[in-house]
Amino acid sequence: GLPTIGILLTLLFVRYLIKDDLSHGVTKVLYSISRQGSKLKAHHMFSSIFGSALTIGFGGSVGAEAPIVLTGSAIGSNVGNFFRMNYKTRTLLIGCGAAGAIASIFKAPIAGIVFTLEVLMLDLTTASIVPLLISAVTASSVSYFLMGRNVVFAYDVIRPFALHNIPWFVLLGIFCGLVSLYFIRTIWRIEKRFKQTRSPYKKWIAGTLILGALIFVFPPLFGEGYDVLQALLDGRSEYIFHNSPLYDFQNNYWLLIGSLFLIIALKTVATAVTNGAGGVGGIFAPSLFIGGISGFLVAKLINQFNFIDVSESNFALVGMAGTMAGVMHAPFMAIFLIAEITGGYALFVPLMITSTIAYLTIMYFEPHSIYTKRLAMRGELITHHKDKAVLTLLNVSKVIETDFLPIEPTETLGSLVKKVSQSRRNVFPVVTTDGKFVGIVMLDDIRPIMFDASRYDTTTVQEIMNLPPEIITINESMESVMNKFEYSKAWNLPVVEGDKYVGFVSKSKIFSVYRNLLIEFSEE
Repeated sequence: GLPTIGILLTLLFVRYLIKDDLSHGVTKVLYSISRQGSKLKAHHMFSSIFGSALTIGFGGSVGAEAPIVLTGSAIGSNVGNFFRMNYKTRTLLIGCGAAGAIASIFKAPIAGIVFTLEVLMLDLTTASIVPLLISAVTASSVSYFLMGRNVVFAYDVIRPFALHNIPWFVLLGIFCGLVSLYFIRTIWRIEKRFKQTRSPYKKWIAGTLILGALIFVFPPLFGEGYDVLQALLDGRSEYIFHNSPLYDFQNNYWLLIGSLFLIIALKTVATAVTNGAGGVGGIFAPSLFIGGISGFLVAKLINQFNFIDVSESNFALVGMAGTMAGVMHAPFMAIFLIAEITGGYALFVPLMITSTIAYLTIMYFEPHSIYTKRLAMRGELITHHKDKAVLTLLNVSKVIETDFLPIEPTETLGSLVKKVSQSRRNVFPVVTTDGKFVGIVMLDDIRPIMFDASRYDTTTVQEIMNLPPEIITINESMESVMNKFEYSKAWNLPVVEGDKYVGFVSKSKIFSVYRNLLIEFSEE
């Protein structure tokens, strides 16, 4: 149906016009901050938003928020690049773009700022908070001016929070944490399976067939799903069966409960296959969707068994915050976003309870959010931990030293002694004629024999060389490099690319560059 056409158009647009990967927008922003000097390619200023419009407009089961965040961040990055601003200012401009994007979509300026601080992990300083405030408020105001007071979904809290509901909100928090865990791991596994298929057209066929079948049985999986959330907030649970083959059974309570469970499970699959098939979109809207369904489901069960009478709409809203806190590891953003959407703080206490419990639940199983998991596994994630953040900014290529005199394994001790007199180093890399690294010779190793002239022509380097305690690869993370220095107790370690010699990394050089970066990173 329509999603098949939309994903095909997106696939062709990305493959033949953009010729770059547009998936995982927020992860791309985080990667640019940690590994690319906060520089995002210029095409991200329009490509992601256009690709997501094609995907979602035709019914792809993803969200538009991550592509919009990438677009806003790319505008900030490229403005900073154009005016030749430094890394710190470019990073702040990326944050301003992201804050503006979230603020304008939901008309929630505080949530936009908190998203930048919590998800993009920018430092909260006096110098950064003012530009973020200006960006978020301006974006929100422009959104009001162009689109009126219409929001993604609207709800006025009718039934205020009651103290006796606290245990149920704790239960909802645990449930949302487990749903978030399922969401992250299922998306991770399905996308991994799609990556194993090389042909983009095979991915498209497989993905769209699965998506089409899911949407046929459960039409709420079509598109972002905000219309379904609005219906649940309005108390119209029968909307779940709108255009569904199960429509005639809409008054069956247990069928509704079973359908809600299946929609939570299958929305995750639908999101993963939409992206896997070649669509462009994020997980922001899907996480809100499954959260709203989760909250509504828990409230339905509580009311059915007459434990207590709770507001299903309130639980749906609080559930959205719970899954967002779990999936994105952003409890503060989840709290403020739902509080701003509802136009007040009537649900602030349950939002805090459920978001915190959901966050603590998922942290026990999954220490990284859906955005940071890929980067953390590769050691490329910037965090609020300043020491680790600076280590992440360091690349091996920035600290390589090449003033070590190499020697070939077939050369003699006499040759080596000459090189000792020419070098200010006490380590000599042993490298073959074709550049292959085979070992090292330490000055201490040859000290007992270096003045024995009778061995100058008879002893070869091959006989006296040793293997280094550790070898560093050119693309290795700095955290791994520091671990190797700690375990080996060495002061210099060789760097290779493949099996070719590149240079050495020394502890003193790392500490020198690290100190300068730390000073720069800590300045406001």
